[in-house]
Amino acid sequence: MKITVVTAVYNGAETIEDTINSVAAQTYSSVEHIVIDGLSTDPTMSIVNRRRNDISLVVCERDAGIYDAMNKGIAAATGDVIGTLNADDVYEHDQVLAQVADLFSDPELDACYANLVYVDRTDLQKIVRYWTSQPFEPGLFFKGWIPAHPTFFVRKAVYERCGGFDLDYKIQSDFELTLRLLELHRIRSRYVPEIWVRMRMGGTTNKSIMNIIRGNLEAYRACRKHQLRVSPLFFVTKIAARIPQFFRRP
Repeated sequence: MKITVVTAVYNGAETIEDTINSVAAQTYSSVEHIVIDGLSTDPTMSIVNRRRNDISLVVCERDAGIYDAMNKGIAAATGDVIGTLNADDVYEHDQVLAQVADLFSDPELDACYANLVYVDRTDLQKIVRYWTSQPFEPGLFFKGWIPAHPTFFVRKAVYERCGGFDLDYKIQSDFELTLRLLELHRIRSRYVPEIWVRMRMGGTTNKSIMNIIRGNLEAYRACRKHQLRVSPLFFVTKIAARIPQFFRRP
């Protein structure tokens, strides 16, 4: 079984090598790492080119944002299973993809996901927020729940059947995607109660109060688009669901 990891990057020179190292260090051997660069203006591509031996495919061209870049990676993937790892994230340990492969040895499984920790941008050991998940149950999305997307692995056949990221959503397309796959299509998923990813703070979703507000409005709009009944208080519920993550620790 081949696993494809898609990394979208734009001006990620400070962190992209950590991400490349993290994928290259995985003990599971059948891994395809695809890097999609949106014409970075910093030294990102110099680093990527220097590490070409550890990368299966590099695409460097203008895109319409991170979700467009991820869709390009998904379309180019030749793996049976696809995951996405942002250009400032790293896997928690070198056995993550081996665990993923073991889970997908079950032919009935469509997706899997695990826990994630947000860490300081300059100190990967300093945990700021601990994102614990749970097994999917219908209705969880309306309570502010979402699986941690960098830990979310899906069979390529599911993307081919259900589609990829919806570019109408600039900040919360991952919410819309997982909502569509789990809540609407009811794909078969499994939750692993372990940390799989360390994510640096300051990404698109949480880099400003305005982006947090916009993201929550997009999530509300996604629910309405799919004709899913959601309370007008969804915005408050979704934020409230995140608060314990800042106090909880592994």
